[in-house]
Amino acid sequence: MTSADIALSVDVSREYFNRSTRELKEENSSFAPVPGMFTVAALVAHTAQTIDWFFTGAFAAAGFDMDFERMDREVRACTSLDAARVLINAASDRAKAVAESHSAEEWAVPLPPGPIMGGLPRHAIVSALTDHTAHHRGALSVYTRLLGRVPPMPYMDM
Repeated sequence: MTSADIALSVDVSREYFNRSTRELKEENSSFAPVPGMFTVAALVAHTAQTIDWFFTGAFAAAGFDMDFERMDREVRACTSLDAARVLINAASDRAKAVAESHSAEEWAVPLPPGPIMGGLPRHAIVSALTDHTAHHRGALSVYTRLLGRVPPMPYMDM
């Protein structure tokens, strides 16, 4: 997988996510289907955080950051959908920069042993990221419907 392929995957994933969630508005930031679930803002922030997590972890000597409690606190502190949208776009930009700064050979190097894709080639993070982002845009589509709106089809107008 080339760096251009990876950068394109990041762009497409971002585009689908942004389209799927465009009916959510700033006033929906604090909405959660039930207490304890991520709010709209926190779920978008979590999706952004995970983009950084994958692309940082793929090249970190120690592998992936496993402090999930800290990461959960960080995203739950996000209370603005507009701010979370900035986070996801910035994370996507950083991911593209990482993608483009490494060769296909570097992307083919196995990830360090461990519970997160240990031994798979680094580029395995791309499909994991795509799945993760799709999972959360699907959840946010449910949130959108619970708010009385219709989420748009993400695959149109490409």
